[in-house]
Amino acid sequence: MQGEIPLAQELLRSLPAVHEVLKSPLLAEAVSRDRMKAKDCVRQVLERWRERILKENLKPPQVEILAAEAAELFSCLERPSLRRVINATGVVLHTNLGRALLSLPALEAIQECASHYTNLELDLNTGERGSRYTHVVDLLREITGAEAALVVNNNAAAVFLCLAALAAGKETIVSRGELVEIGGSFRVPEVMMQSGTRLVEVGTTNKTYLADYERAISPETALILKVHPSNYRILGFTHQVSTRELVSLGRKYNIPVMEDLGSGSFVDLSLYGLHGEPTVQEEVAAGVDLLTFSGDKLLGGPQAGIIVGREALIRVIAKHPLNRALRIDKLTLAALEATLRAYRDPQRAREEIPTLRLLTLPQEELERRAQKLYRLLKRSELPGVEIKLVQVVSQAGGGSLPLAELPSWGIAIRPLGLNAVELAARLRQGEPPVLTRIQDEAILLDLRTVLPGEEVDIVRALARALA
Repeated sequence: MQGEIPLAQELLRSLPAVHEVLKSPLLAEAVSRDRMKAKDCVRQVLERWRERILKENLKPPQVEILAAEAAELFSCLERPSLRRVINATGVVLHTNLGRALLSLPALEAIQECASHYTNLELDLNTGERGSRYTHVVDLLREITGAEAALVVNNNAAAVFLCLAALAAGKETIVSRGELVEIGGSFRVPEVMMQSGTRLVEVGTTNKTYLADYERAISPETALILKVHPSNYRILGFTHQVSTRELVSLGRKYNIPVMEDLGSGSFVDLSLYGLHGEPTVQEEVAAGVDLLTFSGDKLLGGPQAGIIVGREALIRVIAKHPLNRALRIDKLTLAALEATLRAYRDPQRAREEIPTLRLLTLPQEELERRAQKLYRLLKRSELPGVEIKLVQVVSQAGGGSLPLAELPSWGIAIRPLGLNAVELAARLRQGEPPVLTRIQDEAILLDLRTVLPGEEVDIVRALARALA
């Protein structure tokens, strides 16, 4: 042990000084941008190597290696935390990856409003103060057929605000089979409790009848709540009450019926073989008094919670103090207005809104793009991998269409000297990060969610990961 210390000290003395490493051409750009930060990166790299030398008696690396490590560290520190990734998972509305991609008109609207003053809360006709909601209310009424509308920052907030405004201190009736939990531990019973309303469960997990609701009605009943099971389905021996039946019951006892649709859609997706999601227009036509849904799921817009329904109820909700705390900003409004305008023409919406386009991509196009990526990968001669063109199944994601299987095409890459988990981690930690899924000891690249032009980035990322 005594003999090792002098050796380690001798090795430490051969480490270059900070100023010597800073002279390397590899650090020229970093030094020109921020010399103090570059200097600090060199110090951190040298400190790491001192620790390794003391522990392992390693020979110090050459100056260029130290400079390369410092340059990489500098690049990491300069890199934004929130940044673009390549989604090769096949999950269209991937919650962890930001859900819906915005349309080009929505992006242009954000740019315009972000870089200029706007009439956010100004009536240009009268010169008086206006309401920020007027920019989208008329569009929502036109598209959905509802009397009135309001928008807050997400659907959970929309549900919470409606309950707090209309049912605080009173009872809300819900089927036991609809007490859902969605991502982030959002549980309907807990949201109801926080809003101040008292939950009254009716029916069983798999079967609830109209009579169950009717027996639960009391002088304390403020709302009947229906929750659409966006992220799950109960199959088999089941029964649930339709919106129209609940509306009739609500009219009989003069009790408003509210529905949390979760992932609201303005387009009949069954036309494209995707079943199980009622449209907002259908539920409004069924007579529901209040309807809440998300702006950033099947709608394909920015994160928002949209409330449509009877004008008298919307007026009460809008005046609640929580509405100000939950309101949306000008950039969200700009993106939402642009998204809603596309829905005036269903065909335009499908072509313009990325979510609808990705969910309904033709098999022929997916296969063609998968073949293109396959050829690029083959020509790149990546070392130590088997590459196959495969048929895969995509998912809608985002708590939408839980049973939908979207046939797709992709690439399976099986590393020979590396396990798939390690290769997936290297791709995830690269620049840009590439997110994949793993199946049968291979990583899968699903072309449904790989955007046009990202194929070259994927090939480069794989080459770096395998190097």
